[in-house]
Amino acid sequence: MARTLTLFMVLVVAIAFLASPAEAQRFNAQLSIGDACPAWENLPGTDGKNHSLKDLEKATAVVVVFTCNQCPVAVAYEDRFMAFAKEYAEKGVKFVAINVNTSDSEKLPAMKERAAEKGFSFPYLYDESQAIARNYGAQVTPHLYLLDGQRKLAYVGAFDDNQDKSRVKENYLKDAVEAVLAGKPVENAETRPKGCGIGYKSQ
Repeated sequence: MARTLTLFMVLVVAIAFLASPAEAQRFNAQLSIGDACPAWENLPGTDGKNHSLKDLEKATAVVVVFTCNQCPVAVAYEDRFMAFAKEYAEKGVKFVAINVNTSDSEKLPAMKERAAEKGFSFPYLYDESQAIARNYGAQVTPHLYLLDGQRKLAYVGAFDDNQDKSRVKENYLKDAVEAVLAGKPVENAETRPKGCGIGYKSQ
């Protein structure tokens, strides 16, 4: 009986140990909270310039959103992204949007049209290779990542809890940014992103 109980306890501990990594990155198989975030280099933007993460070295924090032109969910958040970028620019937070979808309606020429139409107040970059989104583990548009002052992952997931702005009760990203700026840990560091699946090319 004692031996059976001992084996049971060993099994419970083993299961708990194996489950820990999955719990640490519930909604992202590539990065865990606290990981150093991958850099991007020389991605073309809708402003006609090339952009790299190192260009933002003076930023207190960086928000990266993988988004696109046509996903209804991404489109529904565009105004919120613009308002956020404007509000937090004064606090040294940089907001960067990256598109990796490869249909003609998502490539750089179409992105330039969308950026001009909306008057985006943040860099909107294109990575046809899709490498940066794969490195971050992005799955949907929009999928947001908060990089702290050391460019480590502080938050990953959704912008807030409802696509309908009038029904939002939880402002996940804003709460995370405020915590980082205050030098505090992010309480709700991972949420489930909701949107349209990224159209990854087969490798």
